[in-house]
Amino acid sequence: MKAYRPRPPHFPGDQSHAEWRDHTVPYIIVAALIVLIITLIVWVVDPAPPKTITISAGPHDSSFLVTANQYKKILARNGITLKVLESDGSVQNLSRLLDPKQHVDLALVQGGVADGRDTSSLMSLGSVFYIPVVVFYRGTGISELSELEGKRIAIGREGSGTRLLSLKLLEANGIQPGGSTVLVPSDGMQAATQLVAGDVDAAILNGDSATRGLMLRLLKVPGISVMDFDEASAYTRLFPYLDEIDLPPGVLDLRRRIPPDTIHLISPTVELVARTGLHPAISDLLIEAAQEVHGMPGLLQHAGEFPSPVAHEYQVSEDAQRYYKTGKSFLYRTLPFWLASIGDRTLVLLLPMAVLLFPAMRLIPALYRWRVRSRIYRYYGALIAIERGALADSTEEERKQLFAELDHIEASLSRLRMPLAYADAFYVLREHVGFVRIRLAAQGSRL
Repeated sequence: MKAYRPRPPHFPGDQSHAEWRDHTVPYIIVAALIVLIITLIVWVVDPAPPKTITISAGPHDSSFLVTANQYKKILARNGITLKVLESDGSVQNLSRLLDPKQHVDLALVQGGVADGRDTSSLMSLGSVFYIPVVVFYRGTGISELSELEGKRIAIGREGSGTRLLSLKLLEANGIQPGGSTVLVPSDGMQAATQLVAGDVDAAILNGDSATRGLMLRLLKVPGISVMDFDEASAYTRLFPYLDEIDLPPGVLDLRRRIPPDTIHLISPTVELVARTGLHPAISDLLIEAAQEVHGMPGLLQHAGEFPSPVAHEYQVSEDAQRYYKTGKSFLYRTLPFWLASIGDRTLVLLLPMAVLLFPAMRLIPALYRWRVRSRIYRYYGALIAIERGALADSTEEERKQLFAELDHIEASLSRLRMPLAYADAFYVLREHVGFVRIRLAAQGSRL
């Protein structure tokens, strides 16, 4: 029975194409690997920002709601829809953020309302504005909250951040619910009206309830005074989320010099708080919007004071820290928002990509060597098959076929274009072709 011999390999006639493939195939393979890795990285980091996000703001006509609507207009310029939800205030805003069932991405939260809750799942994009604590009272000469003991005090409505903060400040001064002091659940215009009418002896106003117009109206009422926090520095030490701010003389009314003297106040700041899963591109866009809305000088702040990376109760996100340090990058200044976000995140990944690129570049010469040597090995495979055929008991016709295959190999070698670095292997191959030819001729003579 005749032994099976595989068919001889095909040797291309145009060796220039083979040489071109030897040079290009390694680059194509490495480029494909790099593109695959980049695609995987881009897919993992999810560069495409969401088209819609939700913010929990505040009550109707509050500064929180006005601020959120300003953000909404700015984000709409970049194709992002901001859904604004009304709320009862900072307490409800924080509860919505902490509840995973509530589809809220960020919220405006007043300092001091965390109240020992676990906020590790939240991050701050920075402080955006002050909401000072202003205490009006009937009479004169009061400079400490402890002097209000036994009186009727309006401390804010139930569930509001004003009420929560008022209770903490009064407790620090020895005034607690259930004692001789009457705590009235009213704020804003209602509390001011009660104070003027004599229904309460003092009113703690905070944020929207302490507007410039309302303060002017109260200071013009005979017998109504504003408390100067002489111990403001102590409050900021005891309550880290508070800041000390001053109302300089005449800031409310220069013509009438209201107030006549500097008034020391304490104030929590409102932070823009988000869940940790907020997209980095959206984070940059929100801080940019906050700079546009809050960057101007105002009654309580200097130009450029807000937004600020100084956060009190929540850790500032890494993306926010990067933005505050470097500002808008070249990509964001020159490209559309969505395209710049992809480019910016890709640039951050250049270092790990470089680590992968150097081994990949070293792979190109190895692939090229493999391609060249594989061509030589194909010829050796054919020679081995011919030599085995020569050693077998073959007929005259089969030997002629083997000689024809050797002729085909030599013709192919004469057209083969081999790099100079592999010339030694090439000439050794040609010698081996001659060796097999001699071996085949000797076998024919013996038979």
